[in-house]
Amino acid sequence: MIGAVPTFTAHDGTRLAYHVRGEGDPLVVLPGGPMRASAYLGDLGGLTARRRLILLDLRGTGDSAVPADPATYRCDRQVADVEALRVHLGLERVDVVAHSAGGNLALLHAARHPGRVSRLALVTVIPRALGMPATAGDRRAAALLRKDEPWYAQASPAFEAWLAGTGGYDPVLAPFFHGRWDEAARALEAAGDTEYNDDAAEVFDAAGAYDPPATRAALAGFPSPVLVLAGELDGGPRPDLARRSAEVFPDAEFAVQPGAGHYPWLDDPRWFAQRLIAFFGPS
Repeated sequence: MIGAVPTFTAHDGTRLAYHVRGEGDPLVVLPGGPMRASAYLGDLGGLTARRRLILLDLRGTGDSAVPADPATYRCDRQVADVEALRVHLGLERVDVVAHSAGGNLALLHAARHPGRVSRLALVTVIPRALGMPATAGDRRAAALLRKDEPWYAQASPAFEAWLAGTGGYDPVLAPFFHGRWDEAARALEAAGDTEYNDDAAEVFDAAGAYDPPATRAALAGFPSPVLVLAGELDGGPRPDLARRSAEVFPDAEFAVQPGAGHYPWLDDPRWFAQRLIAFFGPS
C-alpha cells in the first residue's frame, strides 16, 4: 500500500497504484497525457454513479512508483502492467475505457490479450498504434471551428508556431483542446503542471513502441464490442480519423459528442456518462 491507495506489483517489481471511485461493476480506466496521473479523469462525468472506476496510475505517475528501467515507460512495455492489474483484481475479463494516449495502450493490450477484454471504449484517441496519426491539417480544421471564440486571436499565432515546430506548447493553446473554456477546463489545465511525468512521456511513443500492421491484423479478429468516441471540436483526433479507426474492428460503434473537445466528460458530463453507460451497461 501507498497510504490508503491500493497497489499491486508489476512483473519487474515496480509497485503500481490505482484509485477506486464509485459503485457497481468494475471498469478499468487508462489515462492519457501521455503519462499523466489519473487524477484528471475525476468521476468521468458522473460515471461513478453506475460503475466502479478502477483508475490506473501508469508507472512513474501519480501514486505509482518510478521503475528501475526508464525504457519500460514505452507504450508496448506497459501492456504487461494492464494485464497484471486484471489478474490482481481477480477478473477473468475486464471492461476498459481509455482516454487519449492511453487508448494506444488499450489497443496494444486488446491485440495481445483479446480474450481478456469484454468491452472497450476509446475516448478521443489518436490511434498511433494503428498507424493513424493526427495531421497538421486535422488540427487546423478543428482550430478554424473556434475562430469566433474570444481567445482565438491571441492563441492562433502560437498555435501555428506549434504546428510548424517553430514553437513549443504554450498554455495559451489550451482552449483549443476544450469544447468549453470554462472554470472546469481551466482547473484541469492548471492541475497538469503537477500531474505529468515529462521524462516518461518522451519514452511512451519511442521507436519500436508500435507495429501498426501487426496490431491492425490482430484487432481485425477482436471478438468484443468497441466504442470509439470523438469530440466534434477536437483536432486530435478529428471525427473522421476516429471513424476510420473504428473500421479496424469487426464489432464497433462510432459516436461524436456534439460541442466536445478532447475532454468530453467536462464539456457535457451527462451526455458523456449516458453514452458510456449505454455501451457498457449500468452495472
